[in-house]
Amino acid sequence: MDKTLTANHPARRSGTAPARVTVTLNALRYGRLCAAVIPKVIENDREFDRMAEELERLTFKRNATTEETVLAKLIERLIQDYDDKHHPLPAVPPNEAVRILMEQRGLRQADLVEAIGSRAQVSDLLSGRRGVSKAQAKRLAEFFRVPADLFI
Repeated sequence: MDKTLTANHPARRSGTAPARVTVTLNALRYGRLCAAVIPKVIENDREFDRMAEELERLTFKRNATTEETVLAKLIERLIQDYDDKHHPLPAVPPNEAVRILMEQRGLRQADLVEAIGSRAQVSDLLSGRRGVSKAQAKRLAEFFRVPADLFI
């Protein structure tokens, strides 16, 4: 008999807040994937590297199954937790944090318009003339996949 699992996950809609959708997983397929990958709390750099390779493999896989997508999300969380604990980001002003993250990802100011609101607001933020609102910090955190308190 084939069991299924359900979970709520955010779904991206252009220009709006994420909606919640129910995802149905095939428990047998998900279990096999987990048995092959063996996701667990990361305790050292070797395990971090192994999980990073798995995440990259799953992230760039064409036509990934629902089970692979959910496993990738779990691995991403494990990596983020380890990284936050062992390699915390230094405290920098919000505009510098945004600038550093943009540079690391090869982004331009125009790439942030959807997260910030307008070209003028992006320019003001990066120059330090404007702070980051709580709503913008949340959107930036989702955009860059980092904690929101980095921008507050």
